[in-house]
Amino acid sequence: MTDKISDFLKPFQEAVQDPGAYARAWKEKHQKSVVGFFCSYAPEEILLAADVLPFRILGSRKQISLADAHLQAYSCSLVRGALEDALSGDLDFLSGTVFPHTCDSIMRLSDMWRMNLELDFHLDVVLPVKLNQQNAREYLVDVLKKFRSDLSTAMQIDMSDDQIKASTILMNRIRSRLNELYKLKLRQPGLLSGSDLNTIVKASMFMDRRDVSNLLESFLEFFKNNEETEPKDGKRLLMAGGLCSMPDIFDIIESSGGVVVGDDFCTGARYASGQIDTANEIMTAIADRYAERIVCPAKHSGINSRGDHVVRLAKEKKAAGVIFLYLKFCDPHAFDYPYMHEMLEKEGIPSMVFEVEDQLPSEGQFKTRCEAFIEML
Repeated sequence: MTDKISDFLKPFQEAVQDPGAYARAWKEKHQKSVVGFFCSYAPEEILLAADVLPFRILGSRKQISLADAHLQAYSCSLVRGALEDALSGDLDFLSGTVFPHTCDSIMRLSDMWRMNLELDFHLDVVLPVKLNQQNAREYLVDVLKKFRSDLSTAMQIDMSDDQIKASTILMNRIRSRLNELYKLKLRQPGLLSGSDLNTIVKASMFMDRRDVSNLLESFLEFFKNNEETEPKDGKRLLMAGGLCSMPDIFDIIESSGGVVVGDDFCTGARYASGQIDTANEIMTAIADRYAERIVCPAKHSGINSRGDHVVRLAKEKKAAGVIFLYLKFCDPHAFDYPYMHEMLEKEGIPSMVFEVEDQLPSEGQFKTRCEAFIEML
C-alpha cells in the first residue's frame, strides 16, 4: 500500500521539487503561455479560460542578493524571494503576471515587478478590502469583468462565458477533491502525512489543472478501497497562518508527537474552500465565491470572522491545540494573532505562534518548541 501511495504522490512531488522546470516543460510541450499569479484571490477560472497555465509564485529558497537593491530588509521572505527569482531569470518562462491587491508588500512588489521586468503583460486585480457589503460585491464583479477584458486584450483572444464556465467546473472539481482529501486525512491521519497533503495542494496551484483533477480522482478512488487498520498516535493539531513553501514543517511536527488534522493556510485548505454556482451568471458567481469564502488577514468580513473560523475548525477537528505559523515581517497575520489567541484561550484551546522564513528555517528551535507545546497538551 505504501508503494502505491508513493506512485500516486510522485508527480506532485516532482513538480514541487522544481516548479520552474515543470512550467518550462509544460510550455514547450503545449506551446502555450504560463501566467504567474500571487495569492489565492487571483481568478484562476478566468486564467484557465484564456488557455494558459496559471502558475502560483511561492517565493525562493535561494540566497537573496538582487532583490535587496529594491526591498527593505524587513520585507517578508515571500516577496523578497519572488523578486529574487524574477530578477535572476528563474521565472523567465512567464508570459505575464497577475497581482491581486492584498497586503501592502504585494502591492508594492507589483510596482517593482512592472518597472524591472519585461514581460508581455502585467495585470493588477484591485480587489475591495471589505467584502461583507453589497456595494463591495458589485465592485468585485466589475473588477473581475475588467480583469477578463484586460487579459483578453493582453492575450489577443476572445473569451466566452462558456469557456469560463468550463474552467470553473474544472476548478470546482479540483477544490471538491482536495476537500475530500482533507476529510480523509481527518478520518484516517495515518494514511497520508501532513507534508504529503501539503505537497499535493501546492502542486495543484501550478500543475496542469486537468492532470491535477485526474490524479486526485485516482488517488481518492484508491483510498476508498484501502482503509487504515491502525490510527496514527499523537496529539491532534490544527495549523493556521500564511504558510507558503515549507512542507518540511509538517514532518517536524509529526516527529515531535503531533498529528496534523487540518489547516487554515492560503496554500492549504483555504485555497480549496468554496464552490462556484455555475447555474448563475458566471462572473457574478465567481465574485460570490471570493466574497463568501473565509478571508485572509488582508481582507475584512467581520471583526471576529477569522477568529470564529479557527475556533470552529479546532472544535470540528477535535484539535488539542493550534499552531500558528507566520512568515517573519508579515504584518497582516501578526496583527491577527492576539485576538485569535484570546478567542481560542476562552474556549480552552491552547495555541502557540512561530515565525518562519523561507530561506533560513530555524528547524532546531521549531522542533524544540513543538515538543514542549505538545508535551503540555
